[in-house]
Amino acid sequence: MQHSKNSGNENREKISRFSSWFHLKPPANADIPLRMAKALTKSQIAASVAETVGLTKKQANETIEALVALAYKNAKNTFTIPGLGKLVLVNRKARMGRNPATGETIKIAAKRVVKFRIAKAAKDAILGAK
Repeated sequence: MQHSKNSGNENREKISRFSSWFHLKPPANADIPLRMAKALTKSQIAASVAETVGLTKKQANETIEALVALAYKNAKNTFTIPGLGKLVLVNRKARMGRNPATGETIKIAAKRVVKFRIAKAAKDAILGAK
């Protein structure tokens, strides 16, 4: 198989054109990180809580586990963590949907779902007050 001299340049030109179409660059004045930071692990959260409050890591871990267990137990009645948000149990009605593969109309059954609603204070602290 033989390549012409221009095939490399043509390919580079095509790639350059293609990448310029999808070149996503934040505005110069944006302080948005290009990479998202990894989520904290349970042990990292426990270590941070232990350091902040002055507990051992084991005590901090037990405290977090107790908070989670309390949230699971009381989610039916709405569980609120002041300043962060609340767990809410929502009843969804039955509805008609569409199978995306076949286009066939299907009935989606009613169900209960758990949602987490972010508190206004948390939104303002994370996104900045408007």
